[in-house]
Amino acid sequence: MSGKKRWEEKTYGPAKRKVPERQPEFRTGGGIPVPPLATPEDVKGEDQLRDVGFPGEPPFTRGVQPTMYRGRLWTMRQYAGFGSAAESNKRYRYLLAHGTTGLSVAFDLPTQIGYDSDDPIAEGEVGKVGVAVSSLEDMETLFGGIPLDKVTTSMTINAPAAVLLALYVAVAEKNGIPRAKLGGTVQNDILKEYVARGTYIFPPEQSMRLITDVFEFCAKEVPRWNTISISGYHIREAGATAAQELAFTLMDGITYVEAARRRGLDVDEFAGQLSFFFNAHNDLLEEVAKFRAARRMWTKIMRDRFHAKDPRSWMLRFHTQTGGSTLTAQQPENNVVRVAVQAMAAVLGGTQSLHTNSMDEALGLPTEKAARIALRTQQILAEESGVANTVDPFAGSYYVEWLTDKLEQEAWRLIEEIERMGGMLRAIERGWVQREIHESAYRAQKALESRESVVVGVNDFTQGNDETDVEILKVNAAVEREQVQRLKAFKARRDAAAVQKALARVREAARGEENLVPVIVDAVKAHATVGEICHALRAEWGEYRPPADA
Repeated sequence: MSGKKRWEEKTYGPAKRKVPERQPEFRTGGGIPVPPLATPEDVKGEDQLRDVGFPGEPPFTRGVQPTMYRGRLWTMRQYAGFGSAAESNKRYRYLLAHGTTGLSVAFDLPTQIGYDSDDPIAEGEVGKVGVAVSSLEDMETLFGGIPLDKVTTSMTINAPAAVLLALYVAVAEKNGIPRAKLGGTVQNDILKEYVARGTYIFPPEQSMRLITDVFEFCAKEVPRWNTISISGYHIREAGATAAQELAFTLMDGITYVEAARRRGLDVDEFAGQLSFFFNAHNDLLEEVAKFRAARRMWTKIMRDRFHAKDPRSWMLRFHTQTGGSTLTAQQPENNVVRVAVQAMAAVLGGTQSLHTNSMDEALGLPTEKAARIALRTQQILAEESGVANTVDPFAGSYYVEWLTDKLEQEAWRLIEEIERMGGMLRAIERGWVQREIHESAYRAQKALESRESVVVGVNDFTQGNDETDVEILKVNAAVEREQVQRLKAFKARRDAAAVQKALARVREAARGEENLVPVIVDAVKAHATVGEICHALRAEWGEYRPPADA
């Protein structure tokens, strides 16, 4: 009889019969059954050197850097942007003054889907969920007084990512900063927009072309820039489990690498500029295991599938954001604790940068106070908790190693299923990925309603009257009027003939095969706007319409 079997029969069994356990079955947040105890027997098939290894060495299960946070802490980003470019610039300066080490830009919905602030379709949405950026003038205001060669900037922008990157390059060069010195990230991940988030514009084929254009342009012109942030975050926000987030995100990554190779790019030429973006939810140990599994899987993908030669091409580097969908409007102060747990998971899992959500985000945009508390959460983890003092402290935990293996196995199963359909684009076109996410979200909601899962302050430990006196930030309606007026004045001042010539060049390039990014850079320097450039591309490519059953 094995040691574990003996313990189960002689010690655990009688104790369980005497004092029944709180639940008939324990599961992770993602639904994986949790054993009462993990032992060496549960990981006996694992080869420590092959599967776990050492930090900074393949398969990077334990981290992509040998020293991790002993050498340099993760980049502390706070996702921010609201109202006008001037207001957002003030918030960026506030965050930098309080210790943020990188900027992360939230754009409003019109900008995200390629419309100018003065477009009728934008009415009522300007500056609401992020900052309104339509022109080179807006971008200059947004980053006024911020040294772009010293601060890295992450921009959550997808369908028009090439246009916003072009604006950023143009602003830097106008301030005498060469594009080769710029560091940061454009999200530029259109596949997850089709399955989870919805801010797409163009059909998949043309969207993939724009993405690979950014890959090619940055490999030559902006070598310090991360050309894509392959995002599991929004997949998870839509209701995916941890294993689904892992599988669908890495499958998106495979699809982007395949597209770049078809374009003729050498994998080692661009792989080092790929980055990932994951969610951190409440099940701390499952999240730690997910991050460790992600690194190991990506190493196998890049080394064994794409035959990348440079070990740096095998490294999965990622940003983490705490789970927005886990925040509650009821008892919002509880969100401070949730965010701390999630941030701890990201750090213990080896993230390269981190955004911590503010406690008030289920109610509105973060106030300065709430944003400061969220940032202080990271700083306390870094400076007071001790978790940054050693690398991958959960390595060797029987349970964490077992769970890392379990998540990897489930993720490979999903990847293989997608590949049997013909790949991620085909699975998206069929609506399969969307349905998988919807079904997971439905199961989670049913568990909440039946109280099989507990959310403190929502379906248990309620106070009867959960009204809160938490301050809520509201964007003044005057912001939209003033933004539209500024944009109209900008358009009236510019050289209309030069703008039309630049937009004609965009359409010409869209019909051909040349890289569009340099053409778009020229267009924004000629003062063409985000909406005008996107409309020029719409005129050539059309717009995406999702399948009816997705």
